[in-house]
Amino acid sequence: MSDTAKPIDLYYWPTPNGWKISILLEELGLPYDVHFVRIGKGDQFKPEFLAISPNNKMPAIVDPDGPDGTPIAIFESGAIMLYLARKHGRFLPADERGRVEVEKWLMWQMGGFGPMLGQNHHFSQYAPEKIPYAIMRYRDETHRLYGVLDRQLEGKEWVAGDYSIADMAIVGWVKPYERQGIDLAEFPNVKAWYERMLARPAVEKGMAIAAPPEEQMNLADDKEAQKVLFNQRAR
Repeated sequence: MSDTAKPIDLYYWPTPNGWKISILLEELGLPYDVHFVRIGKGDQFKPEFLAISPNNKMPAIVDPDGPDGTPIAIFESGAIMLYLARKHGRFLPADERGRVEVEKWLMWQMGGFGPMLGQNHHFSQYAPEKIPYAIMRYRDETHRLYGVLDRQLEGKEWVAGDYSIADMAIVGWVKPYERQGIDLAEFPNVKAWYERMLARPAVEKGMAIAAPPEEQMNLADDKEAQKVLFNQRAR
């Protein structure tokens, strides 16, 4: 990596999806500038952000040194991770069998582990009406998915062979396990893996990037932020 490399612009908020990219950038040792997307105040709906991320979601990046040396904007955390791993030749195997193994577990996180745990959070903690069926449905699915991960980690140090973007994608979603109603002691392989992950300096640094104090929010109490986030509209 050249000392003159231009930093990547990271559009970020400290959430499990945001942590995926900050962790990967730290693991790669790449320079990057953080641009906080105040998702509780509607920054994700601003035209300048939609030009980068048309689905009005963070994270997103702009790599000034994209293909053919021209800038490239990328949204969707999985797409960002695959792009950076391919470009820098790290954390994604070069052989097809190994690469598919990592991609399977990355897609498992994006299609199941993240969305289902997110619904768990919403219905158990933030929904204005407590719906027992919804709470039970997503708590049960969360429990099932932890079981899938625990079985995958049996006898393994990392999720998909060597340490990879699959591990980085999953760890942030395990971080709030207590709020998900999960006892990690029930999943000893996940617990041991999670402790290995937290011991990595890049994981620690990536998840430590906090919002400025004046921008931090308590989503449980901030009804205006809830309107923005849960109704998907700008203030």
